[in-house]
Amino acid sequence: MAELFQFELVSPERQLLSKQVSEVVVPGSEGEFGVLKDHSPFISTIMSGILKVRNDANGFDEYFVRGGFADVAAGGLTVLAEQAVPVGEISREQLDQAIKNAEEDVADAKDDDAKQKAEMTLAQLKDVVEALNKA
Repeated sequence: MAELFQFELVSPERQLLSKQVSEVVVPGSEGEFGVLKDHSPFISTIMSGILKVRNDANGFDEYFVRGGFADVAAGGLTVLAEQAVPVGEISREQLDQAIKNAEEDVADAKDDDAKQKAEMTLAQLKDVVEALNKA
């Protein structure tokens, strides 16, 4: 059995995960990287994508993450994500409707600030779709 290490996945809303795991695959901004027990310490920014956590059944639990940092230290791995959602909680219908709403918000924006916020939301939703299509 693979050796375990402590993994924490945290978003601004909540701590999604805090447990002993055998492997985590992170969508780093310089490319995807895997972390096992006793990995060399380093910090990386993360990009939108699917973070994979090896579970006990030798499969992976998947989370959509967007923005933030991955910190590999002697004590384990901590991912601080701007957004993190279990892939199983994302329905395609919800996503399609959210994209449609965001496109309408962009079109209806009354000023530059509102338009910029709506465009950012739309871009984030499209990141989710792209990441799910790759998964």
